[in-house]
Amino acid sequence: MKVRQMGTHKGRAVEQVTLVSVTGVEVDIMNYGVVVRDWRVPLEGSMRSVVLGFESFEPYPEHSPHFGSLAGRVANRIAMARFDLDGQTFELPVNEGDYCLHGGPEGLGFQVWELDPESTTERARFTHFSPEGAMGFPGNVSFEAIYTLSDNRLRLELFAHPDRRTPISLVQHQYFNLGTGTDVLDHHVTISADRYTPVSENLVPTGEVLPVAGTIYDLRDGRILRDQAGQPLNYDINLCLPEGRDFAEPLVHVTGPDGKLGLKLWSDRPGVQFYNGVWTDAKVPGLGGKIYGPYSGLCFEDQAWPGALNHANFPSIIHDPDNPYRHWCEIEIAPL
Repeated sequence: MKVRQMGTHKGRAVEQVTLVSVTGVEVDIMNYGVVVRDWRVPLEGSMRSVVLGFESFEPYPEHSPHFGSLAGRVANRIAMARFDLDGQTFELPVNEGDYCLHGGPEGLGFQVWELDPESTTERARFTHFSPEGAMGFPGNVSFEAIYTLSDNRLRLELFAHPDRRTPISLVQHQYFNLGTGTDVLDHHVTISADRYTPVSENLVPTGEVLPVAGTIYDLRDGRILRDQAGQPLNYDINLCLPEGRDFAEPLVHVTGPDGKLGLKLWSDRPGVQFYNGVWTDAKVPGLGGKIYGPYSGLCFEDQAWPGALNHANFPSIIHDPDNPYRHWCEIEIAPL
């Protein structure tokens, strides 16, 4: 196992492990937020980076919009930064607008996790203990994240074991760009979602569940991310996946703008947040000196439906000792 020292964060060592597959794919993962810092795919005799990230650790705490991290305890937005559970109201920190985003300003994506020393060249295991009251959430929770690289496919397995009833909903927050340009608007994206959860002006779900037919959210037949006039389309929405779907079938297909790389994503989650980087504005250069502005990356955050804590008609995200959290996804990026 190749481990590189990246720096320190709040007195703890930040380490990076590099996974390498037999096909030559290389994935760098830091124990800070379990961040996938870089993902390189062999292509035409060289290596192409396919995610957004920074060359060093230092920019991450201040400048990263969750590049490559694991977000939680509860990913996405919690309206008014509060929720009720078992007759008690829990107040959370507000870190964007008037809501709590991705678990708060010190959520899981900002924590230094433990890197299992028995990790290997193709498999890395990370653990983190989140105590009662962390970011306002109830319960002690032991988290585990396992990344396994096989050929061109990266598998993520997530586990969480709480000691009391508490909400848990995690996402991988990779930003993908399969091309060499500065935006992702000419990627061709297909997502097998038939419904979506509309949001208010502050991007919080309203509680409705509507069909995608006739909207820009209907990606079942695939499209690039521009309108008929060539102008950008904006996506930051939870798409609902069909009930009873075959988990062996990819729910996302992407073809890069030059037609050289393709992406597929599988998951056991009921939804996926599709975000095409409309708000992205990193203040420091990224990998290879790239500037990450609007539309510079694609996110496919496989997830429970956001807003579940405030809308009883959404699938529950409450877990307890008898119902621990389990979640898997696989992402494959390969030459076409």
